[in-house]
Amino acid sequence: MTEQDLDSDLAYLDYNATAPTRPEAVAATLDAMRTVGNASSTHRSGRDAALRVDVGRRQVANLLNCSPGEIVFTSGATEANNLALRAAFSAGGALVTSTVEHPAVLETARALTSDAPESLVLLSVDEDGLVDLDGLHLALAARNVAIVSLMAANNETGVLTDLAPIVKAAHAAGALVHTDATQMVGRLPTDLLESDVDLLSLSAHKFGGPQGVGALFVRRGIALPYRPLIFGGGQERGWRAGTLNVAGIAGAGAAAEASRRDLSSDGARIAQLRDSLERTLVEQVGDCRINGAIGQRLPGVTSITFHGAPADAVLAAMPNVAASEGSACAAGAPTPSHVLLGMGRSREEADSTVRLSLGYATTEHDVDRAVPSIVRAVRKVRKLLSVPI
Repeated sequence: MTEQDLDSDLAYLDYNATAPTRPEAVAATLDAMRTVGNASSTHRSGRDAALRVDVGRRQVANLLNCSPGEIVFTSGATEANNLALRAAFSAGGALVTSTVEHPAVLETARALTSDAPESLVLLSVDEDGLVDLDGLHLALAARNVAIVSLMAANNETGVLTDLAPIVKAAHAAGALVHTDATQMVGRLPTDLLESDVDLLSLSAHKFGGPQGVGALFVRRGIALPYRPLIFGGGQERGWRAGTLNVAGIAGAGAAAEASRRDLSSDGARIAQLRDSLERTLVEQVGDCRINGAIGQRLPGVTSITFHGAPADAVLAAMPNVAASEGSACAAGAPTPSHVLLGMGRSREEADSTVRLSLGYATTEHDVDRAVPSIVRAVRKVRKLLSVPI
């Protein structure tokens, strides 16, 4: 599937919001929808549904290089983040995260610590979006920490977090480590046999699966009392009650399998397209800035500040390009990006930043179509606002 399958006139550069559903995921989802049984039923139709769930679970586990028994299916990464933080924090101790996390982590952390705000530690980041490791060490030394939650890849800038030293420091202090890997899974190799993170969240629609299904990885053997958000029949080993989304899980598994197959070839190709897009925009637009650590980003993500051109106006002026101001989950919010403010950008800079994100189906033709539209849009907005071009 390509962006042209969605809309022949649209250059789709918003993979961080959601990726086009992979053909394999569409086929698996539709096929599973023809299965009548409940995966918890013991009759033949139920067993057929359960088998589809088992296959999907194994495919997701293969993408992460973990055991299928360590996968808990959820409605998405937001629910997985809530489950992970709620369970770990209930054991007692502080919760450490950063100022640039996705709202699914930040707002959950604030809600959990609302009665004891001193138990929440927010680590700062530098101008490149990299987490302050000295602040982490100070937090771990100063108090009993229950969990450290830091995202694997930032959803707005694509900046990657080196989790290895974080895991080492946290475990030495007796804390668990959770990572919101929503943007990284399916785009860069994720090996949970090599990484010692205890909990990991993902959403299928970020790597070409259907929306409304995700998973929480829970490492076998960690001391963690499960704290379900939804009570009922005790599905997913008690972590999440409710009839399993067989079709969604089948689609997620098929997308995971396709992503794993294409990982080695897609990364370099997508990075080249992103770099070409950035170079051309910087040359043709002028007075703009790339946000985030240049050498430590997801291959398909660029966050560009077009000085003097508010992002909402730029997006409105290029209706044939799908892009975002920042996080799609915060679209329409009255406040500027907390990620960019946390990186030291001014409000004007944050308000003038567009996120372009490429993925598995992006082609050179898509980039070539998008560039002139973006350039025209920025120039038009600057002219209307009397900003020198």
